[in-house]
Amino acid sequence: MTGEGAVTVETPDGKAAAEAEEAFRLVYADAFAGPPYNETEEDVARAFRRFRSQTRKSGFRAALARTGSGEPVGMAYGYPLASNTGWWDQLTEPVPVDMRHEDGRRTFGLMELAVRAPWRGQGIARRLHVTLLDGVQAERVLLNVHPESKAASAAYRAWGYRNVGQARPWEGAELHDVMLLDLG
Repeated sequence: MTGEGAVTVETPDGKAAAEAEEAFRLVYADAFAGPPYNETEEDVARAFRRFRSQTRKSGFRAALARTGSGEPVGMAYGYPLASNTGWWDQLTEPVPVDMRHEDGRRTFGLMELAVRAPWRGQGIARRLHVTLLDGVQAERVLLNVHPESKAASAAYRAWGYRNVGQARPWEGAELHDVMLLDLG
């Protein structure tokens, strides 16, 4: 656990993250309730059906930020992409074959990174990002971000991510920017 001020960041493994699902769910529901996401209770429920299976994936990593009293304020999680990932197939324009090649170790997929509104602008997202990726043995990190989420997009660019295309990450989704961070 790393601490800075009144907020600490813990790194639960998959089992512990599954046990802390309500904390992750609270952050997710709160952070994505407003524009441009406008997530409904049904959307949150769908995301957390996926979360349960994601916590069991090989290489799953998580970071959870809490106040001194234990209130969840931010979270991040992801795992290495499998060789048969469909992530690259969702892009609206194809990318070179060498970019889309996966072997189960090459790319860490950052599935979610969120901070609840009252705690934004305090560096918590960056702390979660750094903590989550500390020790990751991947060449790169891949994520989707809603292009109208200007603060998130700007943060990712500031952290070294570059846009490699656009995708609809799930059926019925709006277009998202697909961003890649080289860790080498």
